[in-house]
Amino acid sequence: MLRIAAAVIHKGEEPPLVGTGGSGTIFITGCNLGCVFCQNYQVSQGEGTEGGRLGKPVSPEDFAAICAALQNAGAENINIVTGSHAIPALVEGFDAMRKAGVEIPILWNCSAYETQEALELLKNYVDIYLPDLKTLDSKIAAKFFNAPDYPVAASQAILKMIEMTESKEQRTKNKEQRTESKERLTERGEQFDSGVVIRHLVLPGYLESTRSVLRWFADNAKDRALLSLMTQYTPIPGRGDTAPQRYLTEDEYDIVIKWLDEFGIEDGFCQELVTGNDWLPDFKKANPFPSKLSFPVWTV
Repeated sequence: MLRIAAAVIHKGEEPPLVGTGGSGTIFITGCNLGCVFCQNYQVSQGEGTEGGRLGKPVSPEDFAAICAALQNAGAENINIVTGSHAIPALVEGFDAMRKAGVEIPILWNCSAYETQEALELLKNYVDIYLPDLKTLDSKIAAKFFNAPDYPVAASQAILKMIEMTESKEQRTKNKEQRTESKERLTERGEQFDSGVVIRHLVLPGYLESTRSVLRWFADNAKDRALLSLMTQYTPIPGRGDTAPQRYLTEDEYDIVIKWLDEFGIEDGFCQELVTGNDWLPDFKKANPFPSKLSFPVWTV
């Protein structure tokens, strides 16, 4: 059964995904990766209740009710975080959600560690894909993500996501399912409601990995997807020393920005360099994030 840790209106995503109402973010318990610096480790990897993870089992009807509450609270989309391991259960939830009258777009927020067959199951449901492209280096993937095959799997998955959102027939079908929602979103201003945004988190001390990702984006996804370059890497207190134990430096940041120019990458988003950990979530609280970033709609 599907297990959910929290559902919040989140305003910390990329601007077109947040709009004026915020993103209706649902944190799914568990994950199919084991990233050593995961900021959501309480939900994804442990330190909680049953099975060592936070969350509560929900039926498709419960899921639909949570989505309806998010829509009623003004959410611009239903943002599914780390749902790759629970796709069949989520598809049942998506069907129940639509039957319940929830019409805002579905956003798939993932690590891109998915098979082609799994993505096919999402084809008729997901409007926006927000995958990570963590690295194209299998040694880094093995060391930090516990998945040496991640580079191949993720790059293929992202290309599949792009192909699915580029399908005119599929876009039309998805939009027909949410005509009323489209009118509501238009009244609020133009929103990003179909397509792919590829995230990449720059790891301190591993800039060549970032360069490879940027080159891959320029060769394969430029003009087909947006890039979201993230510089918020933060050491997680008490999570060991396997991962880098420092923030990105200004020199490293400047180098990466120059690479964007070198590869001609203009469309997308780039975080400013800000250090500190006051934004890190705590899923043991009713509102896991600082109040300026989110407010809870459903809690365990």
